[in-house]
Amino acid sequence: MTEQTDRAGAVAPPDRLGPMARREMGLAYGMLLPTFAIVLAIVLGPLLANFWISFKPVGLGDLRPASLFVNERIRGDLEEPGATATLQYRLRNSSQDKAIHAAGFTDTLPDGLTVTGEPDERCKVTGQVITCFLGDIEARHRETIEVEVTADAAYVANPVKPRDSEAQSSGTSDNILTNFEFTLENFARIFSSSDFWSVLRVTLYYTVFGTAGALIVGLFAAQLLNSAFRGRSVLRGLFLFPYVAPVIAVAFTWIVLLDPFSGTLNSILRQMDVIDGPINFFGQRSVPLNLFGLTIDFPVALSTVIAFEAWRYFPLSFLFILARMQSVSSEMYEAAEIDGATPLQQFWYISLPQLVGILAVLFLLRFIWTFNKFDDIFLLTGGAAGTRTLTVDVYEQAFAVSNLGAGAAVAVVVFVVLLFFSLVFFKYSPKDEG
Repeated sequence: MTEQTDRAGAVAPPDRLGPMARREMGLAYGMLLPTFAIVLAIVLGPLLANFWISFKPVGLGDLRPASLFVNERIRGDLEEPGATATLQYRLRNSSQDKAIHAAGFTDTLPDGLTVTGEPDERCKVTGQVITCFLGDIEARHRETIEVEVTADAAYVANPVKPRDSEAQSSGTSDNILTNFEFTLENFARIFSSSDFWSVLRVTLYYTVFGTAGALIVGLFAAQLLNSAFRGRSVLRGLFLFPYVAPVIAVAFTWIVLLDPFSGTLNSILRQMDVIDGPINFFGQRSVPLNLFGLTIDFPVALSTVIAFEAWRYFPLSFLFILARMQSVSSEMYEAAEIDGATPLQQFWYISLPQLVGILAVLFLLRFIWTFNKFDDIFLLTGGAAGTRTLTVDVYEQAFAVSNLGAGAAVAVVVFVVLLFFSLVFFKYSPKDEG
C-alpha cells in the first residue's frame, strides 16, 4: 500500500484499504444486513404487492379463493330408538365465476347415529365418517346430498345434533392473486376515463397550492416569531395547535364554522353585507368571478380545502424555517441595518438566500405528503364538489366500486408521478448559500 503525492506536495490518502479495514467493513455490513433486509421488506413489500395487483382484474370478492360451503341439517324426529331421519348436506360454490377442482367434504356422525339408507354414489361411509368426492364443480353450483340415518338408544339418551360437528370441505381453485396471468385492462380503463384527467388536474392544483400555502404561512409565522418579545414561547406553542390537534376534531370544527346555514363565517359575512346568501364552502363546486372583464369559475370547495391544508400544516414549515433563521448570524443583519437596508431588503437579500435549502426540502416533503393526502379531503367533502383527488379515487375504485385492480393501478400512477417529481426536484433543487 503506497501513498501518493499531489502537485502541492501534500500526501494523499492511500487508494486501497488494508486487510484489517476490509475485515472491519465486511463485519459492519454483515451486522447491518438484517436491518437492511427488514427495511427493504417493509418498504418494497407493499409497493411490489401494489404493482402486482394493478396488473390483475381483481375485486374484493377475489381476495378469497373459491371454496365449498357445506350446510348440514337433519329432517325428521329421532326421539326413540329405531327412528329414522334424513341428513341433508346443502352444498354451494362460494364463487360466482370460479370452478372448484377435486371438491369434496368429510363429516363425522355423532355416536348412536348409523347410516342405514343407500348413500349417494359419490359418497362412502366408514364407521361414523361420511366422505363425499364431488369432482369439479362449476361456479354458482348448488346441490343437496341426502343420507338416511337411524338412531339407537345411546343417541336418544344423549342426543347430539349432527351439525354440531361441522363438515370439513376440500378442493382447489385458481386464485387470481397468485397466478401469473396479467393484463393492462386496469390502466386502459383509468386512462381512457375522462374523469381520471380531471382528477389528476385537481390533485396537482390541490397539491401545489396547498404546499405553497403551508410554506408561505410558515415563513410568515417564523418571521414574526424570530425576534424576542414577551410571550413568544406561548405564541409558539399556540402556533403548533393545528398540527398536533386530531384531524377529525379540526375537520369537524371547520365544517361547523363554515356551515352555510348555522356557520359563524357565513353569519359574519351576511351581517357585514359582504354576501347576499349563504355560501356552501364545502359543497359548492364553483362561483363565477368577473376579473377585468374576464369571467372565471372560482373553485369554492377546492379552495376551502386548500386553505384548510395550508392552515393545518404550516406549523411544520414554521418550526424548520424558524430553526434555520435563528442559526443565521445576527451580525449580518446589524451590518445591513447600519448600511441603511430596510427590513424587506434584509429579508430578501439575507434571510431568503439562507432559507432556500430548507424551503426546497420542505417543499419536497409537503408536496409528497399533500399529493398522498386522503383523510383531510375525505373528512371535509368526501371527494365531492370538485375535490376528488387521486387518493380519493384509489379508495373509491378499490372499495366503493370493489375493483381492487383499478384502485391499485391509480396508486401506481400516484407513485410514478411522485417518483418523476422527486427525480426532477433532486436534479434542479436549489441549495443554501450559507
